[in-house]
Amino acid sequence: MTEEDKIGTLTEEALKRKERIAALKRKNEEICDKTEPVRKLPTPKFRSYRPQDDSLKEKILEDAKPGDVEAEIEDQLKAGATKAVIEELDLHNLAPRKPDWDLKRDVDKKLEKLEKRTQKAIAELIRDRLKMGQEDLASVVNVGTKSFENKN
Repeated sequence: MTEEDKIGTLTEEALKRKERIAALKRKNEEICDKTEPVRKLPTPKFRSYRPQDDSLKEKILEDAKPGDVEAEIEDQLKAGATKAVIEELDLHNLAPRKPDWDLKRDVDKKLEKLEKRTQKAIAELIRDRLKMGQEDLASVVNVGTKSFENKN
């Protein structure tokens, strides 16, 4: 089959398809004309949001009335034009942070956990030494705290 034959059959098939679609549209229009009247769009319903209960009617704000808009705008512009003078400048808030402040912040949480674990481990070591009966309580506590300080 040559390319011209392929193109010819494709165009014929496309024309047949178009004819079938047009026939279906005509058939559909005929059916719609006979059975269904023209549909109207629904009309919107405007609702009043004013309360019907007497106790709620008292709390309703009055409708806005037009006022002197230009005077209001001028007042706001004047208020915005005045510059506020800062009497005292806190340099601690303006000082830049160290480059690793965020890393320290994230690591602090983990260090707190490790600190608690370290304290528990020291307490366990003290208990173990007391059970062995090696030394009295004060010397065992002093040895535990000295070893903790040496690690830091």
